Amino acid sequence: RSAWSAAHDALDRVTFAQWLDEQGLRAPALRWYLDYCCRDDYGAGARHVSAWAGIHYFASRHGFHAPGDTDDERDALLTWPEGNAWLSRRLAAPLGVRFHPATVGLRVVEGRHDVDVDLWNAAAQRVERWTAPQVVLALPLFVAARLLAAAPAALVEAAATMRHAPWLVANLHLTSALTDRPGAAPSWDNVMYRSPTLGYVDATHQSLLPYAGATVLSAYWALGGDSAVELAAQRARLLNEPWSAWANTIVQELSIPHPDLRARIERIDLMRYGHAMSIPLPGVRSSAALRALAAPQPRVQFAHSDLSGYSVFEEALHQGTRAAGAVRAGLQKATG
Repeated sequence: RSAWSAAHDALDRVTFAQWLDEQGLRAPALRWYLDYCCRDDYGAGARHVSAWAGIHYFASRHGFHAPGDTDDERDALLTWPEGNAWLSRRLAAPLGVRFHPATVGLRVVEGRHDVDVDLWNAAAQRVERWTAPQVVLALPLFVAARLLAAAPAALVEAAATMRHAPWLVANLHLTSALTDRPGAAPSWDNVMYRSPTLGYVDATHQSLLPYAGATVLSAYWALGGDSAVELAAQRARLLNEPWSAWANTIVQELSIPHPDLRARIERIDLMRYGHAMSIPLPGVRSSAALRALAAPQPRVQFAHSDLSGYSVFEEALHQGTRAAGAVRAGLQKATG
């Protein structure tokens, strides 16, 4: 991990759109693509996220490839019918009885010698209190701030700066395959140029059946907008507009590339979400409050990708490993 520098600070102080303007990168198609990438990963547009986050999106990947490039490693995509649940179950399996599902944290109280955690056990329908010498809160910071009976000032400050984009996910159940037009082969992830949506994923794209049939299209719509004002307005819009309006809008958008879509729909399921990833706003990544929370704590360690100001798996792994090291050091110190 390279050291954070003044150059990084400068990128973190401005939006990605501002930085692109300064570099003279104004081609409409390019700017649409870069904005799409920000909405896809962060839930908000290039005029809302920091330049550091916008650049990091590409710097952390393999770069651009020429059309028709057949890089086998780049195309090695694995999916499962149950999605990430397949991975989650296999991560949990080795834990055995140490894994406690259907248990909800209610309150965390840090004492002089240990930490009390109040939990709701849904299976037993009761509140339980667990006590431990060290606790790791691998939670979004705004959740950790609510759970801690006495949240440190750095946590309160960091949680107040975090913003999360509202998301709409629509699952369209189709009775039969859509007409395959001449041109590029059908894709798993499908993006429509200049659409306000993020496109859709075809659930049966990797099916081994020799023919195309009924399927489910999962369409995604990031509503983080281009400013704090637009973010608030979009959140209210998602909450207040009826499901029928959203369903009609989604169908209209997807009918542009697929005119036969409407005739094949038998069911639409809509879900309103708050995006799990916090928006990497200008100033978040270089926050002194985040650095303070990532430092070893007396008894409650924090571990979440929020601490990196950039919510990706690699950062979550790093923060979890760091917190585990702090716990080990704390236990070793306690036992002499």
